[in-house]
Amino acid sequence: MAKLVDATDSKSVGRKPVGVRVPLPVPMRRLERMLFKIGDEIAALDEAIRLAREELIFHDHLNDDAQRDAAVSDSPIDRADARDTAADVSRMRSHIADLEAARDKLSERRTELLKKLD
Repeated sequence: MAKLVDATDSKSVGRKPVGVRVPLPVPMRRLERMLFKIGDEIAALDEAIRLAREELIFHDHLNDDAQRDAAVSDSPIDRADARDTAADVSRMRSHIADLEAARDKLSERRTELLKKLD
C-alpha cells in the first residue's frame, strides 16, 4: 500500500509546478459606492427619526400638562405656555414628517439603483 501512495503519477512526471494567482480585489463600481452611501444615509435618518419620536413623546407630555394647567387656571402665563408647547409638538411632528420624507426619497433612489445593478 505504501508504494502506491508514494508512487509518482505518470501524468505529473516532468511537469513544472504551477503557481496559483489570487485575484486582486475588484474596485467598487460607482453604482455600488452610491448604494453604500445611500444605505449609510438611510441608517442615519432612521436614527434621527427614532430620536425625534422620543423627543416628541417628551413634548407631548409637556403639552398635556400645559393644556391641563391652562384649563384649570385662568393665568395668562399658563395659556401662553399651552400655546408654546402646542407649537413645539407641531414643529416636532413636522420635523419627523420631513425626516421620513427624506428617508422615503432615499429608499426610492436605492431601489432604482438596485434595479440598475441587476
